[in-house]
Amino acid sequence: MDDSPIPPGAEQGEFALSKALVTLTSEVTAAAEALRALRTYVMAQHLEKGRRALAICAPTSGVGCSTVAANLAVSLSQIGVKTLLIDANLRHPVLDQLFVPPEPVEGLQQCLRSGAGHFGDYIESDVLPDLSIMFAGGVPENPQELLATGRFEELMNFCLRDFQMTILDTPPANNCSDSRRVSTVAGYSLIVSRRNKTLVNDVKTLISQLENERARVVGTVLTEG
Repeated sequence: MDDSPIPPGAEQGEFALSKALVTLTSEVTAAAEALRALRTYVMAQHLEKGRRALAICAPTSGVGCSTVAANLAVSLSQIGVKTLLIDANLRHPVLDQLFVPPEPVEGLQQCLRSGAGHFGDYIESDVLPDLSIMFAGGVPENPQELLATGRFEELMNFCLRDFQMTILDTPPANNCSDSRRVSTVAGYSLIVSRRNKTLVNDVKTLISQLENERARVVGTVLTEG
């Protein structure tokens, strides 16, 4: 998939949007339709039941976890759901490559380090209509410790109050326990796997780990290799 950024327009401060954001196109493609079907599922099985946060997880890297998280967030915002997308992958953040800021921005790392201040100060509002983003803000030396703080739980409480849906991208579960921590705080998770790449046992292991951490798995997504 071509994920090179679409150049921003002339208006200062506009984000450049990657072509990997297939839900932005008006073309009827299999990928875009699959993601809209996922949106319908999330609306019916998650949002309409009062669940307002969802961590997107993967057992290994290279399965399209970040792309699914970003496109799901875009797709929800397109039907008027006030959505926040958080880059909680503090190991290898990529959302700033899908929504390219006009200049470097602070994000989750700085928010958790600060220990104070308004959470909204670290959120880029209205990147698209009804879509706000909290970028990672770079790669910290101690991501696991930052996510373990009470400040992260306070952030999630803020998100649940101020947004209809919060989507969190997470790092691969085989590399660290960050995704389990994020899923526990969010309460719910969606697992992404890739055809001909992800092992069934890896998915089963991740589901077991998440459930042991009291994070409910609401479904799985299979991407094409």
